[in-house]
Amino acid sequence: MKSPALAAYGMLGLPLAMAMLPIYVLVPNFYAADLGLGLTLTGAVLFLARLADTVQDPWLGRLIDRRSPRGWTILLGVAAVLLSLAMAALLIPPGNFGSFGLAAWLGALLALTYTLHSLINITYLAWGARLSDQPDTRTRVAAWREGAGLFGVVLASVLPTVLATRYGMATALATFAATFAVLLLAGTATLLCGAPRPHRTVRSETSSWRLPLRNPAFRRLAGVYFINAVAVAIPATLALFFIADRLQLARLTGLFLALYFISGALGLPLWTRLADRIGKRRSWRIGMLTASAAFIWAVLLEPGSAWAYAGVCMMSGLALGADLALPPALLADIIPVEERDSTAAYFGLWSFLAKLALALAGLALPLLALSDYQPGNAAGWNLALVYAGLPCLLKLLAARLLTSLPCGETKS
Repeated sequence: MKSPALAAYGMLGLPLAMAMLPIYVLVPNFYAADLGLGLTLTGAVLFLARLADTVQDPWLGRLIDRRSPRGWTILLGVAAVLLSLAMAALLIPPGNFGSFGLAAWLGALLALTYTLHSLINITYLAWGARLSDQPDTRTRVAAWREGAGLFGVVLASVLPTVLATRYGMATALATFAATFAVLLLAGTATLLCGAPRPHRTVRSETSSWRLPLRNPAFRRLAGVYFINAVAVAIPATLALFFIADRLQLARLTGLFLALYFISGALGLPLWTRLADRIGKRRSWRIGMLTASAAFIWAVLLEPGSAWAYAGVCMMSGLALGADLALPPALLADIIPVEERDSTAAYFGLWSFLAKLALALAGLALPLLALSDYQPGNAAGWNLALVYAGLPCLLKLLAARLLTSLPCGETKS
């Protein structure tokens, strides 16, 4: 498959990855502080919306699999338009609500945004998995998609921050909503008009979203993926605390995050080539061990270690490329040919595991509270051990389990 076709497919990954960062990071503070909703009510709404988002993905995968090829095209087009409108409504709310009216607006728009994003994302992942039956091509498809996604994350982290500093948060979020709409509609149009069609048939009505669980290879791969996803989610959850309170380098937070994501994007071609030579399973294991080395280094850092932490960001960012590109390609490899029409069911459960890992990573905060850590105060080894030590152990466990995993690829 040639690069223009891969680029046409991969472009949609940018706005899809761009969407979630403001919702998880900026929306809570915007509604709670700027709009006066309050921490308690905002937190309750966010919890319920995220809980619904976590459990719905397997059902959405079943719904997607039951659509015809033309149905996938219609679903993507309609969902992209609706997601653009929902994001704008979420980030530019009316100003005449009371507290409970604003809470209802936030809850309804979050639920709609999460559902539409999941519909598009699961369809998009299933589309990529069915572009080719060649394992090497699947790796390139995933690398193009995740590379565009990493640049989307960088854009989402930089654009609102820069605009908010100059024009205020309300203007920044409105501008972000407009930018997101343009990129999402352009990415969807490029996919539908320029990308190769997925090889698929209509799913049987008698099939179940539980079908992937009957596949032993999926169960074993999913276990490794989930452990590794928790290991990735914990430092992502605690990074801002670690930079500010352990390293005392809060002023450099933006630079560290940009270095991390850019390193991940630049490393994707390396993992693709390595997977071609030694197989995706072995390459992913090398990525896990690279991340473990970076985390061990991070545990040992003292306050003010800017250059050393920049090295940690580069190493862990490089490993992130393996975590993004190789697991979805391995998943596509282990879906049997006779279950090709259930691809979205596989990716629906896959998405569920990713969101569950993110939710479990939130337990790192009460774990730190039990160790007497208080945000905003200088932190000791307790923060370093939870931020980097625990993920290192989980990564090593995942790498050990991956060693004996038969993933069904041709080069392993």
